[in-house]
Amino acid sequence: MAAPTAMKRCADVVSGRSKVPFLDVLVERYFCVTRKIQKFFDTGSSPCLSYSPISSVTTVLEKMSRAQAEVRGAEHSENFRIFFKNEDGKYVSPFHDIPLYADVDNQVFNMVVEIPRWSNAKMEVATKEPLNPIKQDEKNGKLRFVHNCFPHHGYIWNYGALPQTWENPNAKDPHTGAKGDNDPIDVIEVGSRIAKRGEILPVKVLGILAMLDDGETDWKVLVIDVRDPMATQINGVKDLERIMPGYLCATVEWFRIYKMPGGSPPNEFAFNGEAKDRSFALRVIEETHHEWKKLMGGKTDKGKLDLTCTVTDVGGRKVEEEEATSIVEAFGPEEDPIPIPEEVSEWHYVGSVYDRGDEKACSIM
Repeated sequence: MAAPTAMKRCADVVSGRSKVPFLDVLVERYFCVTRKIQKFFDTGSSPCLSYSPISSVTTVLEKMSRAQAEVRGAEHSENFRIFFKNEDGKYVSPFHDIPLYADVDNQVFNMVVEIPRWSNAKMEVATKEPLNPIKQDEKNGKLRFVHNCFPHHGYIWNYGALPQTWENPNAKDPHTGAKGDNDPIDVIEVGSRIAKRGEILPVKVLGILAMLDDGETDWKVLVIDVRDPMATQINGVKDLERIMPGYLCATVEWFRIYKMPGGSPPNEFAFNGEAKDRSFALRVIEETHHEWKKLMGGKTDKGKLDLTCTVTDVGGRKVEEEEATSIVEAFGPEEDPIPIPEEVSEWHYVGSVYDRGDEKACSIM
């Protein structure tokens, strides 16, 4: 029998069928998953990433992820931005240009990392700015940092968004009955590695939570980096609870209580806080991708959203390299980070979801 191809072995890894040790398929998995990422970053000018020896895997991954992120301004300041480039040095939008899928056939998605695990600065894709760089969110004129709600410190996973998705605020979500929050769909990456802000991770979908934030639908997709050592073992929310007991409960609790130190009530969830399975999550992702296509095609009111793009042909406002460069250069060069305010490190004791009688804080469907 012929030896399995790299693509077949990769598919087995992603689906959980593979029994081959992780390191034995590491290079081939990287090759498989990055083929379509590289198709985007190469913009058709060169063939897909070639097979690399073990010694060069780290270099290849760094080129995939952090290399396309360009930092402007000082971190933890109002002028801080992270812009994105493809390998040809062309600026791209992480909202509109980076493709949703890293590998369509194996349902591997691209995740834009906005917030690394354990950090507090609330960063997000700036949907209302040209080219949609990552910036720190503001509220009432102040930069936002999430509180440390005991026993949680900062964000307890890598957090980000799926590109080319949009939760439509003009229509009620068919699953929750609440309108969308006007953002790309949020992603929670549960792998073992602390990601870097601005990385693009190839991820496998595990399930989804439906948070209701100020009456708006705010989906949270549970994913894991397909390169993570645990990715072969975790293929859904039941596996997540079995392999990482308590993590799902902690996730629901985190979202319920994280705004409470600021005087807000606990956040609510649709489905009584139950995590929906992978197939349900994939359906929601496709629905939000369809809404994004309608948005870019002018079939939905864009409101204040900025649809500037450089690569995608779906629609929006496509600009040339000269204009894209001028957008970026309006911000100064990278500067030294500004120290985080001391009060950000404080603990806040708001109690547990269980103290409020929430018996379904971490149910699984």
